[in-house]
Amino acid sequence: MKLLVVILNYRVTDLTIDCLKSLVPEIPRVPGTKVAVCENGTGGDAEERLRKTIGENGWDSWVDLTAISPNRGFTGGNNVIIRAAVASADPPEYFLLLNADTLVQPHALDALVRFMDAYPKVGVAGSRLEWPDGSPQGSPFRFQGIATELDRGLQLGVVSKFLSPWSICMPAPVAACRADWVSGASMIIRREVIDAIGPLDEGLYTYFDDIDFCLNAKRAGWETWFVPESKVTHLEGRSTGITAASLKRRPAYWFQARRRFFLKNYGAVYTAAVDAAFLCGFALWRLRRLIQGKPDADPPHMLSDAFRNSVFLSGFRVRDVENPALRRA
Repeated sequence: MKLLVVILNYRVTDLTIDCLKSLVPEIPRVPGTKVAVCENGTGGDAEERLRKTIGENGWDSWVDLTAISPNRGFTGGNNVIIRAAVASADPPEYFLLLNADTLVQPHALDALVRFMDAYPKVGVAGSRLEWPDGSPQGSPFRFQGIATELDRGLQLGVVSKFLSPWSICMPAPVAACRADWVSGASMIIRREVIDAIGPLDEGLYTYFDDIDFCLNAKRAGWETWFVPESKVTHLEGRSTGITAASLKRRPAYWFQARRRFFLKNYGAVYTAAVDAAFLCGFALWRLRRLIQGKPDADPPHMLSDAFRNSVFLSGFRVRDVENPALRRA
């Protein structure tokens, strides 16, 4: 198999079907391409609807559906498909992790595959993610650290300008370029990378998995690139309700994933410095907002939640993120 596209469905069955529709003209462009859909614990009639849609449209020649329960998050759901494919008689050369809330644009798949074929040192590559109006979303990215977390909290223009060489979001490139990490919403992975470092870290559950995977790939000697010729419309946050500008309260598992990512990759001292940088910066921003009478556009309880989930209150042990589906069960 040349390429296996992996799509998770969790409470977004209509979006998953739309994503599959967008793939119909793209599958023939990359011979040897299959799609694996994982119904990731939605329940109800989600599995039945997906099977019926796949069968009625004749997609069963290139789409396989796997249903699991309960929900295992982005990492666990993808790993169910990845592990089975790696162990199969015809493992794919590449995996493409594709969000259900995406619509692939023409040549999105073959642009990625051609790039990976041409550059064997590249282990991971990401598409240009766009809003429905065609404007670019954030990607590619630099690795997060003390400077980026201070900037994220402080939200002060002069500081952001000074720290711009270390900012998380890179300026949107017009040509393929090397990056620290790319979004898991459309991320192609060479199978040899998975052979070397394993699949996604299931202890992260849903967030920080893409940056974690790209960091581990880099440490194993693989490059990560951004390929803007591959364009994907991303309806960001439709599956979780969380976007960069969301006013929705961040769930506990977002903070837990952040803490796990820093602790396991950088250690206790650095994680404490990262937490302190964000908390101090964000506290100053909240104070400045009140003094200047600026509108409150921050997620509710962000400061208290960040402090509660920091290493200063939660400790320095590397722990798995709590799976809300298991807690409810």
